[in-house]
Amino acid sequence: MTKQMRVAMYYSNRDVRLEKIPVPTIGEGEILMKIEASGICGSDVMEWYRRDKVPLVLGHEVAGTVEKVGKGVQKFIKGDRIVAAHHVPCNTCEYCHQGNHTACQSLQGGTNFHPGGFSEFVRLPAINVDRGTFPIPEGVSFEDATFAEPLGCVLRGQKKMLIKHGASVFIIGTGISGILHVSLARAMGAGKIITADISDYRNDMAMRFGADEAVLSDSGLAANLIKANGGKKAHYVIVCTGAMPAIKAALESVDKGGCVLLFAPTAEGQTMPFSVNDVFWKKEVTLMTTYAAAPADHVAALELIRAGTIPVDEMITHRFGLKDAQKGFSLVAGSGDSVKVIILPQK
Repeated sequence: MTKQMRVAMYYSNRDVRLEKIPVPTIGEGEILMKIEASGICGSDVMEWYRRDKVPLVLGHEVAGTVEKVGKGVQKFIKGDRIVAAHHVPCNTCEYCHQGNHTACQSLQGGTNFHPGGFSEFVRLPAINVDRGTFPIPEGVSFEDATFAEPLGCVLRGQKKMLIKHGASVFIIGTGISGILHVSLARAMGAGKIITADISDYRNDMAMRFGADEAVLSDSGLAANLIKANGGKKAHYVIVCTGAMPAIKAALESVDKGGCVLLFAPTAEGQTMPFSVNDVFWKKEVTLMTTYAAAPADHVAALELIRAGTIPVDEMITHRFGLKDAQKGFSLVAGSGDSVKVIILPQK
């Protein structure tokens, strides 16, 4: 008889069901991973991105232990504490050779683990085992280790921006990505950090994790940000929301020679109308995006967590077992009073 496991099956943000499916079987070079903790990401509640794939098991911010190893696996043994990346680069294409690992086709859709992190077990394909599975450092909990992927994404974004010591930073949107950006920018020596959000709760959390000032995100957002910065525009602006007014405010808030990072996708079908002359010409403003995290970013993020540089444990506001996963999705999708929601599949 095939052994069954529990999963949180996603149909929509309002319909996440506790179901049972077979425990995955593994092949050569693969690992069966027992999931101890899995974080809910903002991308997990982007319904337009999921609607043609449902029902499915989501969850990619995972930490757990090696339950079983396939033939040929030498780096890990049963019982090892690990985190795993759901997407990994090929390391052979032109993008990888140029250091643009997250543009690699393998990373952007050619790799994934099965079925997803909101389950008791997942199968890690051989390519993920080879270049996307990492030991959890001693002293780091499973819950804290789930931040390796989201912190890796944030780290990649700030490395690409090349934030200079003492420079001013605006961060628009302070969900978990924004909070991680605040904490990392503070740890890396940024100057004044100002955040904006529509939520008083999230503004308070931004201040707790390193912002110098937090303002409400309203129709006067750009003016609010500039006023909070002593009448000056910012060197760097990081947009952690896909709301078009926030993107417009970011372009109005960046100083000459500055950089705007679009860290979040917009709603489906959105476009960005703006005047090249007014926004960019003569101002030498850089507009950039980053996507996901490369393996090296995961490793660096784990070290930041191990060292206590980024206090991720303090960012966890809610924990749920699999049977209550719907409560977690409702919190994240509804922008409730939460920062990081963790699912504990063994509960």
